[in-house]
Amino acid sequence: MTDFERSIAVFTGSVNPGLADEIAADLGIELGNVKLEKFANGEIYARYQESVRGREVFLVQSVCPGNGYDVNDALMELLIMADAAKRASAHNVSAVISHYGYARQDRKAASREPITAKLVADLLTAAGVGNVITIDLHQDAIQGFFDLPVNHMTAMPIFADYYKSMGLDPEKLCVVSPDVGRAKAAKKFSTMLDCDIAIMHKDRPKHNQAEITALIGDVTDKICILNDDMIDTAGSLVAAAATLKARGAEQVFACATHGLFSGPAYERIENSPIDEVVVTNAVPVPLDKQTGKIKVLSVGPLFAKTIQNVFVNGSVSSLFE
Repeated sequence: MTDFERSIAVFTGSVNPGLADEIAADLGIELGNVKLEKFANGEIYARYQESVRGREVFLVQSVCPGNGYDVNDALMELLIMADAAKRASAHNVSAVISHYGYARQDRKAASREPITAKLVADLLTAAGVGNVITIDLHQDAIQGFFDLPVNHMTAMPIFADYYKSMGLDPEKLCVVSPDVGRAKAAKKFSTMLDCDIAIMHKDRPKHNQAEITALIGDVTDKICILNDDMIDTAGSLVAAAATLKARGAEQVFACATHGLFSGPAYERIENSPIDEVVVTNAVPVPLDKQTGKIKVLSVGPLFAKTIQNVFVNGSVSSLFE
């Protein structure tokens, strides 16, 4: 066993073991052995089956539904694994959160509401996490909720490389922001693709329901790429695509880092005018759903490189330059 293998330990939660397998393979190490079970009443149990004393421990978990877990189970399992590692004398515990659950409630939009993104940050800190590695948070400002290092990555270069490989006419390409809050990210994406940009404005009468009220920019005869951080029920996405088609768009593609695909999402996408939806494996997508209009790209190599750089105190930002 090399010094690297002796010093680093990567373990996976129950939600997205496939991503953790990729990360470990790219790092050239074996995935750590941890026993994860549930008591009869649903409480979660974790015990490391190997020593983590003095080691740099990385816990891979997607805080979202998957593999029979709901979002709350996923969060609790991560917290319990962190607590167990800290009590087992790990030198440092890094939470590798490929999807940061509860991120949508990042401010008080109305009176008497919680700020769950901050609450989750506090819970992770209390559990013993000393470093967070995550990708495409719902809002960049969530990093400020932590009093510990946050390595915030983005899948945009992966999407940019994918669309460049398709050989689409750059003169006809147009990146579309699905709402005003995503405009800055859309501008970065359009710069990567060297193409035009359009911005939509939407209202939300209630949760998981959206109405497109305005479109800034010309999309006539354009190949539009809708870019967002997540797709949940796909209501906003389908409404945006329908608006673009009504305004004369030639084709509509969509990409998002986190494909949650809750409730009627798959059916909505299949019946929509969208040509293709590209997501990453930051959130597990069942194999039987990776057909037709849905394509999944891997962020495993990106997470592996980030973990490597964090471990050797290297630069993480250099991965995106």
